[in-house]
Amino acid sequence: MPSMFVIATTAVPDHLRGALSRWASEVVPGIFVGTVSARVRDELWTTVTETVGDGAALLVHPAPTEQGYTIHTAGTRRRVPIDFDGLTLIRMTAPTVKQWQSPL
Repeated sequence: MPSMFVIATTAVPDHLRGALSRWASEVVPGIFVGTVSARVRDELWTTVTETVGDGAALLVHPAPTEQGYTIHTAGTRRRVPIDFDGLTLIRMTAPTVKQWQSPL
Protein backbone atom coordinates (compact mmCIF):
# COMPACT_ATOMS: atom_id res chain seq x y z
CA MET A 1 0.00 0.00 0.00
CA PRO A 2 1.56 3.33 -1.03
CA SER A 3 2.05 5.98 1.64
CA MET A 4 3.31 9.54 1.76
CA PHE A 5 6.89 10.38 2.68
CA VAL A 6 8.99 13.51 3.08
CA ILE A 7 12.75 13.69 2.55
CA ALA A 8 14.57 16.87 3.56
CA THR A 9 18.12 17.38 2.31
CA THR A 10 20.88 19.88 3.07
CA ALA A 11 24.12 20.28 1.11
CA VAL A 12 23.76 17.06 -0.90
CA PRO A 13 25.12 16.41 -4.41
CA ASP A 14 22.95 17.61 -7.29
CA HIS A 15 22.69 14.12 -8.76
CA LEU A 16 20.99 12.94 -5.56
CA ARG A 17 18.41 15.70 -5.85
CA GLY A 18 17.85 14.65 -9.45
CA ALA A 19 17.36 11.02 -8.46
CA LEU A 20 14.86 11.97 -5.75
CA SER A 21 12.93 14.21 -8.14
CA ARG A 22 12.14 11.16 -10.29
CA TRP A 23 10.04 9.73 -7.44
CA ALA A 24 8.88 12.82 -5.56
CA SER A 25 8.06 16.49 -6.05
CA GLU A 26 10.64 19.00 -4.82
CA VAL A 27 8.16 21.42 -3.23
CA VAL A 28 10.90 23.82 -2.04
CA PRO A 29 14.65 23.42 -2.54
CA GLY A 30 15.77 20.29 -0.73
CA ILE A 31 12.29 19.14 0.42
CA PHE A 32 10.86 16.15 -1.46
CA VAL A 33 7.30 14.86 -0.99
CA GLY A 34 5.87 11.77 -2.62
CA THR A 35 3.73 8.68 -2.33
CA VAL A 36 5.37 5.32 -2.97
CA SER A 37 5.36 1.79 -1.60
CA ALA A 38 7.43 0.94 1.47
CA ARG A 39 9.87 -1.01 -0.68
CA VAL A 40 10.52 1.92 -3.03
CA ARG A 41 10.79 4.32 -0.05
CA ASP A 42 13.38 2.06 1.60
CA GLU A 43 15.38 1.78 -1.63
CA LEU A 44 15.32 5.57 -2.03
CA TRP A 45 16.50 5.99 1.55
CA THR A 46 19.33 3.50 0.97
CA THR A 47 20.42 5.58 -2.03
CA VAL A 48 20.25 8.77 0.03
CA THR A 49 22.32 7.34 2.91
CA GLU A 50 24.99 6.08 0.50
CA THR A 51 25.21 9.41 -1.35
CA VAL A 52 24.63 12.14 1.26
CA GLY A 53 28.35 12.70 1.91
CA ASP A 54 29.02 15.77 4.08
CA GLY A 55 25.42 16.92 3.84
CA ALA A 56 22.38 15.85 5.82
CA ALA A 57 19.12 14.10 5.05
CA LEU A 58 15.95 13.34 6.97
CA LEU A 59 13.13 10.92 6.11
CA VAL A 60 9.66 11.08 7.68
CA HIS A 61 7.02 8.46 6.88
CA PRO A 62 3.90 6.99 8.51
CA ALA A 63 4.43 4.32 11.16
CA PRO A 64 2.37 2.66 13.91
CA THR A 65 3.77 4.85 16.71
CA GLU A 66 2.21 7.28 19.19
CA GLN A 67 3.04 10.16 16.86
CA GLY A 68 1.91 8.31 13.73
CA TYR A 69 5.25 8.67 11.95
CA THR A 70 8.91 7.73 12.21
CA ILE A 71 12.07 9.74 11.52
CA HIS A 72 15.37 8.59 10.01
CA THR A 73 18.48 10.75 9.55
CA ALA A 74 21.76 10.43 7.65
CA GLY A 75 24.90 12.45 7.02
CA THR A 76 27.59 14.15 9.03
CA ARG A 77 25.55 17.27 9.80
CA ARG A 78 22.58 15.29 10.97
CA ARG A 79 20.24 15.73 13.86
CA VAL A 80 19.72 12.55 15.81
CA PRO A 81 16.23 11.22 16.64
CA ILE A 82 16.00 9.80 20.16
CA ASP A 83 13.19 7.92 21.88
CA PHE A 84 11.84 9.62 25.00
CA ASP A 85 9.13 7.47 26.61
CA GLY A 86 7.64 6.56 23.24
CA LEU A 87 7.97 10.01 21.65
CA THR A 88 10.64 10.80 19.11
CA LEU A 89 12.61 13.93 19.92
CA ILE A 90 15.44 15.47 17.93
CA ARG A 91 18.88 15.90 19.50
CA MET A 92 21.11 18.49 17.90
CA THR A 93 24.70 17.41 17.38
CA ALA A 94 27.45 19.93 18.02
CA PRO A 95 29.63 20.82 15.05
CA THR A 96 33.08 19.35 15.10
CA VAL A 97 35.71 21.91 16.10
CA LYS A 98 39.24 21.57 14.85
CA GLN A 99 41.85 21.72 17.56
CA TRP A 100 44.21 24.67 17.39
CA GLN A 101 47.79 23.64 16.82
CA SER A 102 50.81 25.77 17.55
CA PRO A 103 52.77 26.71 14.42
CA LEU A 104 56.01 25.91 16.26
